Amino acid sequence: MSIDHAHPDFADADRGFIGTREDSVIAQAGGRTVWDLEAYAFLEDPCPPTAHPSLWRQGQLVARHGLYEVTPGIYQVRGFDLSNMTLVEGDAGVIVIDPLISEETAAAALALYRDHRGQRPVTGVIYTHAHVDHFGGVLGIYEGEGPVVAPDGFMESAVSENVYVGIAMGRRASYMYGNLLEKGPEGQVGCGLGMATSAGSIGLLAPTVSITESGQELVIDGVRIEFHLTPDTECPAEMNFYFPDHRALCLAENATRNMHNLVTLRGAQVRDARRWAAYLNEALQLFGERSDVAFASHHWPTWGQEAIAEYLSLQRDLYGYLHDQTLRMINIGMTGPEIAEELELPPTLEAAWHTHGYYGSTSHNVKAVYQRYLGWFSGNPADLWTHPPVARAERYLRAIGGVTATVEAARQFVAEGDYRFAAELLNHVVMAEPDREEPRLALAEVYDHLGHGAENATWRNFYLTGALELRNGVSSQGEPTPSIHLLLALTPDQIFDAMAIRLDGPRAWDATLRLGFFFTDLAEEHLVTLANGVLSHRRVESPGPVDVHLRLTKGQLLALVGGFGRDGVEITGDEAVLDQLRSYVVAPERNFPIVTP
Repeated sequence: MSIDHAHPDFADADRGFIGTREDSVIAQAGGRTVWDLEAYAFLEDPCPPTAHPSLWRQGQLVARHGLYEVTPGIYQVRGFDLSNMTLVEGDAGVIVIDPLISEETAAAALALYRDHRGQRPVTGVIYTHAHVDHFGGVLGIYEGEGPVVAPDGFMESAVSENVYVGIAMGRRASYMYGNLLEKGPEGQVGCGLGMATSAGSIGLLAPTVSITESGQELVIDGVRIEFHLTPDTECPAEMNFYFPDHRALCLAENATRNMHNLVTLRGAQVRDARRWAAYLNEALQLFGERSDVAFASHHWPTWGQEAIAEYLSLQRDLYGYLHDQTLRMINIGMTGPEIAEELELPPTLEAAWHTHGYYGSTSHNVKAVYQRYLGWFSGNPADLWTHPPVARAERYLRAIGGVTATVEAARQFVAEGDYRFAAELLNHVVMAEPDREEPRLALAEVYDHLGHGAENATWRNFYLTGALELRNGVSSQGEPTPSIHLLLALTPDQIFDAMAIRLDGPRAWDATLRLGFFFTDLAEEHLVTLANGVLSHRRVESPGPVDVHLRLTKGQLLALVGGFGRDGVEITGDEAVLDQLRSYVVAPERNFPIVTP
């Protein structure tokens, strides 16, 4: 497959370019690199055999960076993080949409805008949705004036994902985004949706204005905005919006230049493909004929009513087809893997570059639809009570005839080009005999082949990071410093939920504890009980008889849970109960293995 640089995508990706930053490295105050604008300069070369040409093409388009004019009065800084930052000029200043992941990249993006457009103050902030690449850099740009606008449910969605399974998601995200890989033709070449995630300081400002219904309108700094809520699409809390005076439509992350995920490889709650398609259809009906440009929180805009209508129609039909055809095939008795193997997109969808699976894929999105409606069980009793991976692997090896016979069989499938089944066989060997070097290296080579041939960037990153683990052992991500702003956004209920999730239940089976917490900054009383290995909590008027009672702020509770002391906390009763409770709460393992036992 050759890359056609005359395709309109390349002209559109460059359209409106104004300039970029001279220093390619964006760093923290201490000098640690947060983002390198030139890290992907290698993509200017022809596609090598170690990458899928279609994914290489996507990388060439997405790696572009700088300030771009979308339409007079609306600008985007692209390529300074995983997402775009959009700036809309008002009467007195500029409204910032989606201030990236990190304070440092957001500040650099705003500085670039000001270098070319003048020292306009920030007069408002809009979060399109509740993923961190759309709010995390807010403290790098917000100057204390103007509203912070977000869709209804933003705070719950933004915070909960980082509380309940944030450790596991974070570990898997390092494989999905290829954070542990070297950037280059044999390693990480992007992630389809953008190039990578920045590594700076994450913050959060709570919204001051919530959008609660479609059709709601605001005027910010003289700019008229019409909002279109799209919950349970790409994010539980998300919204499109329209600028009538600019004839410009912001599509958030609901329509980007790839097939998106219905469930991400890092893990998430399954998204609703049916509603996603319906909201895209609604956006087309509401704004299509009124829009001269449509832009999103990733990639580059679409100009012209005809092009916008075609783009939205194809994106709508993409998610609608995945949903409807998966359900049709479910209802003739097919399982998720069977549907994923058979379902093909219609030729018109397949012919459009922006429906290709650079980030999501037909294969894992079909399985997501199956999971949403029917769950993990295929319906075949043989799948109902299978052994866990290591025990299953040991039995497969015994059935096949041992390690040597299994490795030899895998090599035969490699010779036939069936890397998928070779990986399955070798995975059994690694799970059963993880210390054997030969099968580990053989599986790493298979993962290299699968990764280098993948059009989907996140599949590539998972395969290649798996190969890295097999060759070098578990790579540490380091101990991330939690954002105090994210932590302070937790409600008491979410803090207690986090404690409950980390409680070692079997060790606490025989313990019975009652604790009262009065939050002086919230004027709330909470009762926390431990019984049968379960930590329960509820808000109460009075906690009644308790073993210990604490008067404290929410921040002091965070310090207490984190083991940073009890300064300023008023404690009544048996203080030893606190130590007993904390002894049952275990720290998670952040750097657990994924492709080895």
